[in-house]
Amino acid sequence: MFIVAVTGGIATGKSTVSKVFEQQGIPVIDADKIAREIVEPGQPCWQQIREVFGDEVLLPSKEINRAALGKMIFEDKELRGKLNKITHPTIHRKIFWQVCKLLVTGHAWIVLDLPLLFETGVLMDFIHKIVCVSCEPDKQLERLIARNELSESEARHRVESQMPLDKKCEKSHFVIDNNGSVEEAENAAMGIYNMMRESKQHWLNRISFLGLSLVVGFTIYLLLKVFNRLPESWQI
Repeated sequence: MFIVAVTGGIATGKSTVSKVFEQQGIPVIDADKIAREIVEPGQPCWQQIREVFGDEVLLPSKEINRAALGKMIFEDKELRGKLNKITHPTIHRKIFWQVCKLLVTGHAWIVLDLPLLFETGVLMDFIHKIVCVSCEPDKQLERLIARNELSESEARHRVESQMPLDKKCEKSHFVIDNNGSVEEAENAAMGIYNMMRESKQHWLNRISFLGLSLVVGFTIYLLLKVFNRLPESWQI
């Protein structure tokens, strides 16, 4: 199995691209979805956020007031760092376990929808190919303002909190220009899907894993034999 990451900037259309892969039967692990789940009332991250930011970031239902919290952290880099310190380790741990579960299901490849792939750098060593979804800055701001009902100033703070899109594009294997219609972005994603479907990388990964397992197993066998700890049933 190999991993394809979908990344990009806020409101550039990553979900549109990830949905195309999902519709083709490719498992998609969505970091944003995990981020929402771990801050539900009663969760450890929810409790830590309440302790650090206070009850003013809670709705009457005790759910996190995402608008209030977002306003705080995108205007204050230090507060944003505190939130990331609370949530990122849990998000990465849950992604890791979901990948492990999918590893044994026989899928040739999976997709990770990771908005902050480059910013955190934590999962880079596990990614085979990176797809960056990009658009013009004005288009990005327009979409973000409409989607989240933000002022232009608030939207700019959120965009500027992430790595510049041109830098993300430079570091990616594929770039999807999402300045046009949804259909155009979907067609570009299908083109990448078809290329990944033809890839033999998952066979190379499986052969490498099998070879490593055999080496480890044989090493353990030799060590047990040398130190006379080999079970009788293993004797040749």
